[in-house]
Amino acid sequence: MRPARQQRILGAIDVGTNAVRLELARPLPDGSFEMIHSERDPVRPGEGVFKTGRIPREVEDRLLSTLRRYAALARRHRALVRAVATSAIREAKNGPDVVERVRRDTGLQLEVVSGKEEARLICLGVLRGRPPHQRNLLVDIGGGSTEVALAIGERPSALHSIAIGSVRLTETFDSSGRVDPKRLELMRTFAAEALEKSLPPFPHPRHALGSSGTIGAVVDFAAENGERHVSLKRLRKAVKALAAMRLEERRRVFDARRAEIVVAGAVVLEAVMAHLRLETVAAVETGLRNGILVDLLRRLRRNGTDASTGEAARALGRRFAFDEAHGGQVARLALRLFDDLAGVHRLPASARPLLEAAALLHDVGNAVSYSKHHKHTYYLVANGDIPGFSDQERQTVALVARYHRRTAPARERPDLKELPEASFRLVRKLAALLRLADSFDRSHHQPVADIRAAAVSGAVRVTLRSRHHVELELWDAGRETALFRQVFGRRLELAASRR
Repeated sequence: MRPARQQRILGAIDVGTNAVRLELARPLPDGSFEMIHSERDPVRPGEGVFKTGRIPREVEDRLLSTLRRYAALARRHRALVRAVATSAIREAKNGPDVVERVRRDTGLQLEVVSGKEEARLICLGVLRGRPPHQRNLLVDIGGGSTEVALAIGERPSALHSIAIGSVRLTETFDSSGRVDPKRLELMRTFAAEALEKSLPPFPHPRHALGSSGTIGAVVDFAAENGERHVSLKRLRKAVKALAAMRLEERRRVFDARRAEIVVAGAVVLEAVMAHLRLETVAAVETGLRNGILVDLLRRLRRNGTDASTGEAARALGRRFAFDEAHGGQVARLALRLFDDLAGVHRLPASARPLLEAAALLHDVGNAVSYSKHHKHTYYLVANGDIPGFSDQERQTVALVARYHRRTAPARERPDLKELPEASFRLVRKLAALLRLADSFDRSHHQPVADIRAAAVSGAVRVTLRSRHHVELELWDAGRETALFRQVFGRRLELAASRR
């Protein structure tokens, strides 16, 4: 490994509902980070969104001004950046327009992540390095949503996103100033009902970690003797005390923007603790931005094997009762083709988990109807939630899975003609590998034990090893030879051997 000083700097931009944040960090050999630069700007991107459904132009302008500066800082450090936006832009009707303006004016590709992807990234940031078998419960209260995650070690086993947060609740009940007892009780009831509706019961530890700035501020106010954890009893007293304070009084304790929303944040935390019957919540300093950095580092170092994304794809498939044996077999064979033919397809290792997910899920559309199930697959995957993949990556997975049968991927297809050239080539190559792998399990009975593929004098030779007859599989694979040659510029030769 190169010396730490030569490691590429990574950047995380978090466009939240209340604030926008930047972290620039250099990875160190032990997997930790040396922080280079950090900024937080109380832009309040969610201001007005939960009442009007739109981001006002003046708020959009503030956001663009901040992101231009962040982009300049990232360029100065030659940082690899991932910029994510959460509930405010996710829910705003003009969110896509804001994303496009950010791309045009700053060069940043602002990724609007789902609530579950947000929770997964928070888990990475908070729980990295925890004992691998330790159960952890994590709570993060944002401006527009609250994420609750159960994890084993750092790997989430359950992710929940609830559409209630400090800014949303503040705007709903106009609670930035002093909150009288009647309004406070309405806020508490509203928060409790939102959790009851959206957060099903599940076994979990009675002590949770709280990762957001809101939780840190509330815990600091409510805890005794400078402790970093709070009980429900202490929190209830703090909620009443905060509600009784005038805004000017709160501003003596919190920064100006935090003072406006801290009552609502405390009410949400109180509701979460009561709903989950938690004994304590401990505030931690790490969160979403740290998770983005960890995710970026793992993508850089990824050798093509990522068990978490494969398991996430399987979880989506199980929701639709997919044929897991067939999906797993096709994924295994597709990855064998990918690995053996690296010199032929010349795709980056980062494409490997995309192929794996598409192979696992290629038949998930059967849950809707077998007829045209490839089209149903596209819809289910494109609109599903696969933690570990960005929206763009999930779209690629959906397209590859959609073209596993029938019409071959071609530029004139409506869902492909607008793709950038590099993205189109990626979809086409992965789809060609998937179609071939799928043909090797045409019977859905997994007769092929293994395959070997190699480039030989202008051709690619694939040998199927099996204990049973594979005439059906060879016949079906033969139908893919024309597309294979068109995509890779090599003949496809097929053979079989009995084990």
